[in-house]
Amino acid sequence: MTVAVRRLVAADKPRWRTLFKGYIEFYKATVADEVIELTWQRLMAGTDDFHIGLVAEVDGQVIGLAHVLFHRSTWSPTWYCYLEDLFVDPAARKNGIGRALIEATYREADARGCTRTYWATQEFNYRARSLYDTVATKSPFIQYRR
Repeated sequence: MTVAVRRLVAADKPRWRTLFKGYIEFYKATVADEVIELTWQRLMAGTDDFHIGLVAEVDGQVIGLAHVLFHRSTWSPTWYCYLEDLFVDPAARKNGIGRALIEATYREADARGCTRTYWATQEFNYRARSLYDTVATKSPFIQYRR
């Protein structure tokens, strides 16, 4: 299986929407349709100081997505890269697609001179964490929210 990762394009919208909604459902969350549309618009704008969208394809089928956010840091003169969303169609998992999306995120971060690439996942997401443990170092930080 050959996985190709590329930037999101306008023609990807229907499949992207299906995958993004699958991602939201996986986390048992809800996101208003207006926010999903706003996210699409931001991804399509593709400005370096906000989001870019990546998709993974196999045989011309989009089967995974990554949403990447670049931001400044108060601890570094460089940029940081936050992999905000990563999702692979459940039927296509265990084929290296998540790894390919992470590696593409690393390439995007390296191209911008980012000194940190990071992401978060829920503790129970053991399948994804088994991949993450091979491509990154687990941080000792605990996330708090309001």
